[in-house]
Amino acid sequence: MSSLLPMSMSRISVILIISSGLFFSCGNKVDTIIHSATIYTVDEENSVAQAMAIDNGIIIAVGTDDEILNQYTARGELDAKGLPIYPGFIDSHAHFLALGLLQNQLDLTNSKSFDEMIEMLKAYKEANPELQIIQGRGWDQNDWPLKELPTRHVLDSLFPDIPIILRRIDGHALLVNQKAIDKAGIDSATEVENGIIIKDDLNQPTGVLIDGAMNLVDAIIPKATEEDKIEALKKAEEICFSYGITTVSEAGLDKEDILLIKDLHDSKELEIKIYAMISNTEENLNYFLDQRGIIVTDKLNVRSVKVYADGALGSRGAALKENYSDDDHRGVFVTDVEALQQLAFRIAKSEIFQMNTHAIGDLAHFEVLKAYRNALFFAKDPRWRIEHAQIIDTNDVNLYDYRIIPSVQPTHATSDMYWAEQRIGPQRMEGAYAYKRLLERSGSIALGTDFPVEDVSPFKTFVAAVARQDMYGYPPQGFQKQDSLNREEALKGMTYWGAHANFEEERKGSIEVGKSADFIILDKDIMLVDWSAVLNTRVVATFLDGKIVFSNRFSD
Repeated sequence: MSSLLPMSMSRISVILIISSGLFFSCGNKVDTIIHSATIYTVDEENSVAQAMAIDNGIIIAVGTDDEILNQYTARGELDAKGLPIYPGFIDSHAHFLALGLLQNQLDLTNSKSFDEMIEMLKAYKEANPELQIIQGRGWDQNDWPLKELPTRHVLDSLFPDIPIILRRIDGHALLVNQKAIDKAGIDSATEVENGIIIKDDLNQPTGVLIDGAMNLVDAIIPKATEEDKIEALKKAEEICFSYGITTVSEAGLDKEDILLIKDLHDSKELEIKIYAMISNTEENLNYFLDQRGIIVTDKLNVRSVKVYADGALGSRGAALKENYSDDDHRGVFVTDVEALQQLAFRIAKSEIFQMNTHAIGDLAHFEVLKAYRNALFFAKDPRWRIEHAQIIDTNDVNLYDYRIIPSVQPTHATSDMYWAEQRIGPQRMEGAYAYKRLLERSGSIALGTDFPVEDVSPFKTFVAAVARQDMYGYPPQGFQKQDSLNREEALKGMTYWGAHANFEEERKGSIEVGKSADFIILDKDIMLVDWSAVLNTRVVATFLDGKIVFSNRFSD
C-alpha cells in the first residue's frame, strides 16, 4: 500500500506509514495492523489499548502492541507513533442533506448585525445576477446589537423585484420580502395553524414567518433536482469525514430522499453511514410503517420517525407552560397534543419503529413525555428519543427513564446562554440544558450538533458538553456547570451512546472485536489537553470499514 500521509509534516513530528508486504514469519494474516497508538476503545470499562488488527473492514483484535504484533501479520501496517485513536464520531442529530444544499446558498451565520446581513445580501446578489430567487440561512437576531426580529422593509426597498427568503439559524423562522409574500399569496387576512405570521400594528405581515407559516413561502421555492441532491450529499459527506464523523443521524427525510441515499450507497457513490429518520407525513408513514418496513444495510438504517412537537426558543416558537418572560404568548405546538398521542400509539403498535420527537419548551417536553409513557406502557427497550430536550420543568425530569433517550446538542446551550434567561426567566433556567440530570435518569445520552443550525465540529460539541464554554472560552467557570458531563461521558455520547440510540451498538460506537473498523486519528488527545487545544484539534485521518476516507495534509 502507499503511504497514508505525506512523509513531511511540519506541525507534528510523527510519520504514519502503511507499508506493503508481510512483516512477520508467523501469525494470522489480516488486512491491517495499527500499533503504537493510544486507542480509546469506549468499551464498558473505558479501556485504553495500543494496537488493533482489522480484516475485511472488521476489528478482529484489540490489545497491547506485543499481543497484536505477535499474533498477527498484516498486508498493511500503520505505526501511529502514539497519536490518539477514537471510534468514529456519531452525530446523533443533524440535517445532512440540508448541509449540502446550503453550500449553494448565502451563508449568514457570521452576520453580527442586520446591516451586515444586508451588505452580505447585496454582495451575493451582485455576484449571482442570474438568480431568480435568493435564499440564505443563518441569521440570528440574538447575535445583533438590536435583538429584535427584523422586518421586510429594507429588503423591499433594495430588492423589490426578486423574492428574498432568509431562513433563521434554527430553521424555524423566515425573513422574506414583499415580493415573496405576494408570490406566496399571503396578506393581512392569512391565518395558519401550528405557526405564526407576525404582523404589524396595521395588521400587515412584517416579513417574519414562524414554523407552520413558513410552508406558505416554501411552496414557491423551486424544488432541488435529483442532481442537486446528489451533489449536496457528496459535499456534506466530504465535510463530515473531515471532522471525523462516520455516522450521521439525519433528523427527518422524505421517502424519495431516503431511497436516493440507498441508491447512492448501493452504487458506492456515497460511503458515509446514515441513520435516517422518516419525516412525519402520512405518505412517509404509510410507506414505511404499513408497506416496506425498516431498511437496514451496512450503510443505511431506517427505523425511526422524526416528529416536531413545537418550534424553537430563539424565535419564541417553543411551547411553554407559562408565557415567555419577554413576550405575551406561550409559543406553538407544531403537532398538537392529541395528534402526538395518536401518532405515538401508531408507532408503538409497529413494535420496531422508534419515535424521535423535537421538544424544546417545557410544555412540549411534558406532553411528549406523557405521550411516550402512555404508548410505551408494555415496551421493554424502545429507545424512543426526545430531540433537543432543552427546557424541562424540574418536576418533570423524573418522567424520563431508560426507555426514553435524551438526544441533545451541547452547542445549543453555549449559543443560547447569552439570551435564554431573557426568554424564560431565571426559574425556568433551572431545568434548562440539564444534561447530567437527564443522563442520570435515562442511563445514556446521545450528542449531536443539529448542523447546519450549529457548526459541524464535534470538538465544539465536546467542549460545550464538558466545559460548558463556547469557542471563545466563555464563561470561564462554565455555563450551569452542575449539568456538565465529564470527558468520558461526552466521548461516549458522541460514539457508543449515539450507536445505542440508533440500535447499532453491536456494529459500531466503540473499538471492540466484531465491530466495524470506523475510527479516527487526531493530532491531539482530547481526553487530556486543555479546552483551547481541543478546539484546535485536527483530524489526521478518518477510517470507515477499515479504509481511509479522509486524510489531512499538514502544512504551515
